Amino acid sequence: METLPNECLLEIFNNLRAYHKSLFSCLLVNRFWCRIIVPILWSEPGAHFNDKRLVKICLLALNAEEQALLIPFNIILPKKQINLLFEYTKYITSVDYDYLTQGIEKYYNNSIDDRCVDYIIIRAVKCSLALMFLRSSEGLNYLNFVGNIYNEIIFIEKLRKNTSITSLRLSNSHLKDKTLDDIFNKSVNLISLKLSGNQLTPKMEEKL
Repeated sequence: METLPNECLLEIFNNLRAYHKSLFSCLLVNRFWCRIIVPILWSEPGAHFNDKRLVKICLLALNAEEQALLIPFNIILPKKQINLLFEYTKYITSVDYDYLTQGIEKYYNNSIDDRCVDYIIIRAVKCSLALMFLRSSEGLNYLNFVGNIYNEIIFIEKLRKNTSITSLRLSNSHLKDKTLDDIFNKSVNLISLKLSGNQLTPKMEEKL
């Protein structure tokens, strides 16, 4: 039986981009369709970031360096019981931490004896995930990060190496002046930078 060319199937499934349930049903038809649909489903997670199952997959994508940054906080990471079929995070094009924060809270509130998780843990996980997205998401073009950025030097280095991100929004962060200088000078692909509710640390204060 003849099948439609990849280009035609991609066009059809792209028209269903807003209908996640329909796309999910389609990817179960066969492996061929699945390979086309998974990148579409994962390209713009949006509000689905508040799903703890999606957060678990993102945590499994952390490399050794990103996991090591969480050691001082005694954060429990999910055990990799099976190999994932896809490198899901590489397809993500936009990250909104308003939704992702909700997903992290749900995941850890259910993983740690149903206790309320300390906000410091949430912030640490958010920062490691930000580094992971900058490293692994090949088409990432928008990152909206809310809260303080731990390890700003590493963040800037990953931002510099990412060649796809064009829009960055930082909110409610305590940023060093040098960090902003580096964002402006080293992130050559940025065309939009939005700052809101940020506290800046002057260079003179950094030396004290």
